[in-house]
Amino acid sequence: MTLIVQKFGGSSVADAESIKRVARRVVETRRAGKDVVVAVSAMGDTTDELLDLAGEVTPLPAPRELDMLLSSGERISMALLAMAIKSMGHEARSFTGSQAGMITDATHGSARIVDVTPVRLREALDEGAIVIVAGFQGFNRDTRDITTLGRGGSDTTAVALAAALGAEQCEIYTDVDGVFTSDPRVVPKARKLDRVTSEEMLELAASGAKVLHIRAVEYARRHGVTLHVRSSFTDTEGTIVYDPSRLPEGEAVEDSVLAGVAIDLSQAKITVVGVPDVPGVAAKIFKILAKSNINIDMIVQNVSAAATGLTDISFTLPKTDGEKALAALSGVQADIGFDSLQYDDEIGKLSLVGAAMRSASGVSAKLFEALYEAGINLEMISTSEIRISVVTRAESVHRAARAVHAAFELDGEEDAVVYAGTGR
Repeated sequence: MTLIVQKFGGSSVADAESIKRVARRVVETRRAGKDVVVAVSAMGDTTDELLDLAGEVTPLPAPRELDMLLSSGERISMALLAMAIKSMGHEARSFTGSQAGMITDATHGSARIVDVTPVRLREALDEGAIVIVAGFQGFNRDTRDITTLGRGGSDTTAVALAAALGAEQCEIYTDVDGVFTSDPRVVPKARKLDRVTSEEMLELAASGAKVLHIRAVEYARRHGVTLHVRSSFTDTEGTIVYDPSRLPEGEAVEDSVLAGVAIDLSQAKITVVGVPDVPGVAAKIFKILAKSNINIDMIVQNVSAAATGLTDISFTLPKTDGEKALAALSGVQADIGFDSLQYDDEIGKLSLVGAAMRSASGVSAKLFEALYEAGINLEMISTSEIRISVVTRAESVHRAARAVHAAFELDGEEDAVVYAGTGR
């Protein structure tokens, strides 16, 4: 029997009625002759509420205990969904991440999956049950502790299960109809994409698109899992995320120039001021940051001032790592010899993504012209083969996205529909 893995986000299981709606969809899939494994997120804003509660108890929750707390949200969802499915006359069994064989490293709060041993899931499927798995969580064999995968981790749970169980497809259900050319909450005229390459989806996710978590896209690409992003509120066909190299022979797909425009308001900028412009100094700065497990995105170094022999180095990073980065760099200020640190968390990043940009001319010129005409001032620029990213003021980034989206004729005829929640 063909196996389908389905993932439902927090907005899809936000309350009892939503859970019953999800249960009906899962049962419909089962009645269509498919084995079904479901990964679920915590209900609605449960994870944020638990984080707030932990913050009221202590400003610095112990990472191990925080994982124990946060993993409870998905366990509530899985049990309620199993109950709803059972009430419809179908056998369903719920499993925590550890019971499902989701083995991770020992990093609390952002663990990575190292193995999946879904023995109990396979037994349940063989016995005719629908399987429900708590997303976002796993288990470390050495410490024997519960771990969590980080925000958006339920996407990764679903993809990992699909890979381990040999699923035909992994369906990611959310509160919009698929992957759009931009966030429809920001750009109402955004169009749904029928297909998007995994390479483009990686760039979109890395650039702030919230519909899929980047680690899930990476995992799917590495293990050959086809993703179908669709709405849990309608039966509309969604967006297929595919790897062109895995298409059947003769099934070529002509890429459009652009896949979409993504924005990211979760980053901050740090400028290291007055850095001695000598070999090895930049390496010291970024080695310190790497030791603190801080992910750096865009980097710009100014031309050295001839009179002083000093330069400035600016880089972007997640806001959540801002204080940690400042503390790490302040601790080596005397050793490196820079003058000061500047921190700016009022920035926004806009990215233009498209696989066919490799061979299309004039994309950069049209982008910068659109931003100029919209009165958008740029602070940083970064490019890859299929992406151009710029940093501007946070209050300007939504206006910039709408201007660029229109300039590249990505607007649809009607406003996109957002059914609920935040896209997760």
